Amino acid sequence: MAYMFYLKKCLLPVTPEKVTTTINGNNKTVTLISEGEVNILKKAKLTDIEFTCLIPNVKYPFGIYKNGFQKASYFLTYFENLKNSKQPFQFIITRAFPNGKSLYDTNMKVSLEDYKIEESADEGFDCKVTIKLKQWREYGTKTVKITIKNDKPTGAPETPRSTENSPTPTNTNKTYTVVKGDCLWAIARKFYGNGAKYQVIYNANPNVFKGRSPNLIYVGEVLIIPPA
Repeated sequence: MAYMFYLKKCLLPVTPEKVTTTINGNNKTVTLISEGEVNILKKAKLTDIEFTCLIPNVKYPFGIYKNGFQKASYFLTYFENLKNSKQPFQFIITRAFPNGKSLYDTNMKVSLEDYKIEESADEGFDCKVTIKLKQWREYGTKTVKITIKNDKPTGAPETPRSTENSPTPTNTNKTYTVVKGDCLWAIARKFYGNGAKYQVIYNANPNVFKGRSPNLIYVGEVLIIPPA
C-alpha cells in the first residue's frame, strides 16, 4: 500500500514507517448513591498525531520528489516556519493500493505542537524528525440575539367610564365670596357649625391674608373653604 504525507503543501520525501493517531476521550466517571458508578459521555478531546520521518540529504530511489529533490535544510526550515507561523494547516495522508486504487484519506486541520530532530552516525548525512500534531477546531465568540416577547393582551383600549352620576368627593375644597358684615368666625360657623374652626379657613388662604390678622377680611375676597 502506498502512502503520501502532506504538511500543508509540503510532501514528505520519505513516507514514515508508522503514524500514531490518538483519539482522546473526555468522558467522566462518577458514583451515584443509588446507581453506583456511571459513565457520563462527553465530546472527545482533540486528536493527537505522532510520527517519525526520515529527511534525507541525498537522493534515494525510494524517495518521492514531485517538485524535484530538496536537501534536509529545506524541510527543516519549512517545519520551523510552520511552528513560528502560529497558524493551523492541513495535514493529509493519502492511501492507495499498489494498483493505484484509492483506499481512504486522512484530512485534518492541525497545529504543529512539537518536533524533535535526531542526527546520528547510523543515518549518515540524513536526519530523523519526530513530529507531534494536534487537531485544531474553529472557535470564536458567538453573538446571541434575545427577543423578549410581550405576552400582555393587545385588545382594544378600555373606554373611560362616565362620571356624570358619580358622587361628589367629600374632600373637595369649596369657595366663598366675602360679603358685607362677614367675619371668619361667622363663615366657619356657617360651613363647619363651629366658629372656633376659623383658623382652618385662615390657614387655607395664605395668598389672601398675606400675613394680616384673621380679623381683617374685605368684601369681594374669595376664600377657599377646605373640608371640615
